[in-house]
This record gives sequence, C-alpha cells and structure tokens, in this order.
Amino acid sequence: MCGIVGFAGVRQAAPILLEGLKRLEYRGYDSAGLAVQSDGKIVVSKARGRLSALCKLTHDGADIDGTVGIGHTRWATHGEPSYINSHPHMSHDGAVCVVHNGIIENYLALRAFLEAQGYEFVSDTDTEIISQLLAYCYEGDPVEAVKRARGYLEGSYALGILFRDRPEAIYAVSKDNPLIVGLGEGENYMASDVTAILKHTRRVFRLNEGEMAVITKDCVSVTDEYGMGVDKTVTEVTWDADAAEKGGYEHFMIKEILEQPEVIQKTANPRIVDGRIDMGLKRITREDLRGVDNICIVACGSAYHVGCVAKPILKRLCRLPVSVELASEFKYADPLVDARTLVIVISQSGETIDTYHALKEAAARGARIVSVVNVVGSTIAAASEDVIYTWAGPEIAVATTKAYSAQLIVLYMLAMYIGRIRETATREQERELIAELNALPAAVARALNDKEGVQYLASLYYSSKDVFFIGRNIDYALALEGSLKLKEISYIHSEAYAAGELKHGTISLVEQGTLVIALCTYAPLKDKLVSNIKEVKSRGANVIALANEGDEDIAQVADHVIYIPRWGQTTMPSLAIIPLQLFAYYVASLKGCDVDKPRNLAKSVTVE
Repeated sequence: MCGIVGFAGVRQAAPILLEGLKRLEYRGYDSAGLAVQSDGKIVVSKARGRLSALCKLTHDGADIDGTVGIGHTRWATHGEPSYINSHPHMSHDGAVCVVHNGIIENYLALRAFLEAQGYEFVSDTDTEIISQLLAYCYEGDPVEAVKRARGYLEGSYALGILFRDRPEAIYAVSKDNPLIVGLGEGENYMASDVTAILKHTRRVFRLNEGEMAVITKDCVSVTDEYGMGVDKTVTEVTWDADAAEKGGYEHFMIKEILEQPEVIQKTANPRIVDGRIDMGLKRITREDLRGVDNICIVACGSAYHVGCVAKPILKRLCRLPVSVELASEFKYADPLVDARTLVIVISQSGETIDTYHALKEAAARGARIVSVVNVVGSTIAAASEDVIYTWAGPEIAVATTKAYSAQLIVLYMLAMYIGRIRETATREQERELIAELNALPAAVARALNDKEGVQYLASLYYSSKDVFFIGRNIDYALALEGSLKLKEISYIHSEAYAAGELKHGTISLVEQGTLVIALCTYAPLKDKLVSNIKEVKSRGANVIALANEGDEDIAQVADHVIYIPRWGQTTMPSLAIIPLQLFAYYVASLKGCDVDKPRNLAKSVTVE
C-alpha cells in the first residue's frame, strides 16, 4: 500500500504535495517522490527512506517551480527500496509520468512486449510498465491513451498521471484501489486518502471502478469506462485530520481488520496464473522441492501461529513431516535440518532478530530457505535463498491482523504448490483451493458484517480476569492467535489449550463465571469439542462458541454462538480468525486501552 497525492492550482505545487505526503506516510515510508509540470517539462525529485529526506532534498519543495504535480510515498512491493525504484516513474522519452498504488499482475509480460518495441527500463517495479505503456499508447490524446493502456493492464491500481503535452492537467484512474478527488476554489486535488487534502478542502468524491478524472485548477471532469460523462455526488467531510488518517475509524487496528478482504485478494490473485498456483520462486527449483524430505517452519508470535495453522495443511498436501519451531529457541536446540530440509521463515517486518538468527543457523546447516515477509528489501528477505512477499501493505497497529491473514494465504498456496510439484496433491485439489481463494474476500467481508454482534459479546465480558480459548486440530492453532490478540491489547490473562488436554490439568482452573471461547469449525472433531464444552459448562464456565453457519448443535450447549460462513476446510482459518480479532479489539477498546500501541510491545522486534 502506498500514498498518492495530486494538486492543480495557482499556488506552488511542491510544498502542498509534501504536506499531503506527510499525512500519508503511514501508508508507506520506504521512499517518496514528486513530479511537477515546470517550463515545458516534468521535473521529478525523489529520495529513498522517510519523507524527511525528500523534504530536505527539495528545501520543503521550494526548489521545484510549478503549479501542477503529483506525489507518492512508497511501500515497496516490486523491487527493493531505492532511488531508481521510487515513484514517480517516467516514460523513456519523458512524455509521461506516473504514481501508482496497487499491483500490476501481468507486468512481466507487458515489460517483455514493450522491450520488444524498443522501450528501455531502468527499475524493477511494475509501475514503470505503466508509464512506458502510456507512452506507447499516446498519440496526442491523453484520455484515449489512458483508455487504451487500461485495456492492457491486469491487476489493481490507483494512478495519478502527468502528460508533458498537457501541463495544466492531472489524469486520475482507479481499479480496486481507492482514489479521492477534492474540490477547492481555483484549485483541485486527488489523493489515495482524504487525510492528504483535508487541510485544503473538505469537499470530496470517490472515483468508482473504471472511472477517469481529468483535474485542472478550474474544473474536474469524470468519465466512465465507455467515455460517458459522470455526475458525481460531492461529500462534505466532517472528520478531523487525525481521524481521517484512520479512514474515520477510532484506531488503526479496526481499520486494518476491515481491510482484510482487499489484502487477501492482493496476496492471492497475482499468484494464480492461468488457473495454476505459481509462487514465483526464483532459486529453489522444482527439482529441489521434489528432493525435500521434511519441512520446518520458523517464526515468532503471530507468525508462529500461522505456522501452527499451516502445519496440518502442509502435511496433508505434501505428505511430509512438518515441524513448527519458535525462532527464539531454534538455534539453541541443535536443530535437525540439512540440505533436504525446506525451512519456511515467517516475519511481517523481515527484521525480527530471533527469526533472522534462526535463518542463519538453518542456512549454515545447508537447509533450503524461503522467507514469507511483508517488507521488501528487509534483512530476512535479503538473507533468504528465496522470498515470498505478502503485499499486505503497511500495518500501523502493533497487534497484527491483516499481515497475519496475508501470511495464511501464502502458506495455503505454498502448501498446494509444493504438493502439486511432488504429485501428492491433485489437480482437482488445486482447482478447489483456487475457487476458495477467489471467493474468500467476499466471505471474509460477510464475517466482518457481524462485527456488531461480536461487539455486544465484548460488552458482556470485557471485565473478565481470565479467559481460556479451546479447540482441536486446526482450531487449537487458531485459538493460540485468538488468545494472543486478547492478551496483548486488553491485558487480560488469556491462555489457549488443546481441548483434549483439559482433563489433564487445565480444567482445574475453570470455575464459576470463567469465560471459555470454544472454536468449533473443524468438522471432523466437532462432536468431541461439544463434549469439551459440556465439561467446562458443568464447572460453571460461560462459553462463547465459534461455529459454522447452520450448526445448531452448538447452540444447544454454548451460552452464545458466533457463526461464520460455512467454508472449505483448507481456508476456513481465514474466516474463523475474524471474530477473534474483533473480540480482542472491542474488549480492549471498552477497557480504554491504547489499542494501536499496547504497553511494552513494538511492531518490529530487533533485540534478542
């Protein structure tokens, strides 16, 4: 996820663009850049790192003259953070300049096509493809060039475009990514988030799918994908600037929870190519994967819990022994890994020091290493033999939600990818998984629609002193994450237990009024979980059950039931985690906790 801002007016554009980017830096802070129409050419200035580097380079925009321009703050997806990969991106002839939020799925094919036409590329990004493609399509009419280029592009995008021949205008278009237009007096704006322009105007509208806006200082015209004019309804924004950064939500955490349908789509879609799953591994070959005789997942915290969910899926699809190891213990436990071991390293930040040390230990023993990370160019990504990026975008809240969900998607797909190569998973299983992944964003959105019901349950139990999560098989792995979410942001003592182990000691902790959250989504062991619910109920527990739609048996034994859409067993965890995240959020919020920045915790753990 990246931040985009644009301005057309009579004032100097660069200082206004920098000001807007400061409000968007939470969306990306690997690099930043500006492009301004100036004296018959497009002047570009950009810098790696935080926005402050660009402000210093341009003397807060004073060095760039011009009244029409676009700006960008980047969260790297394609290509490491660097000056060359920073936005804006120019076409080879300097005629077109683009800023982009999103992912172009067919960028490799388009790059090969354009290179065959003589176009030269300088970056590793998918965005440079767009600027070069627009130059290829341009024959004097920017609107027609944009329309033609969109016919080639596959994926998601929000674009701000400058044409050297049209120095008065910004061209804006979006597909599956938000883009907002702001209306002022003698000046107009565009942005990926209203916070960027709120200081200057509160009159805004959102571009819908397929719409294009031409923005000048005097007017904004909008057309649909067929070139027909569109009358937009203008909204008056009433948020303050701090709230707008969060999209009007009280906390980043709830905003990020609600972003998960989009994140799942962005993580999965580019890896489904011609009806097959392709993980894009560059160094670990198919022959290498056929030669693997065991898999070891290494991670910390929520990433470790992703590994626990993935373990039975990998075992089932790959027919290999799978272990999940805490990274902080790995190198001290004489790990049994070698050249026939595939080590999957999971880290949101790519900087987790325990995980990095575990990676180095595994590599030293000859293991094949693939990392699953969110941050392009991070330490773990750079040290890995291969890397799979989750493309979840910046996650501001310390407690992970959308990054966890993106990691789950990668592990489902990686399990199927390896299984198909090893011929332990069938083509039909692959088709079924792809169908589930394609439908999953809508199903997650349905689960999110029940947030008021979860909020009500949180209001009943937010004063609990102890909470136990129980589940069996994959439900137990989910219980680990549900419990962690609750304890880390609400400070309530919470533990997760394998439900079958209750009778081996844990049930002695259950007393009158104890809250037990029972996960009942794993169909093969549902009847046994019902028995476990009865066990804790007989000791006085209050039980909230999480179950599949239509499962009326659970309602007979639990005090409350949260239903989620009935779903395929492989990707069910992506639905089941949603109510657990929401419950933790609402409990912490009701307790008045600092939800986004819980005490003693940091987003990236860089000390051992």
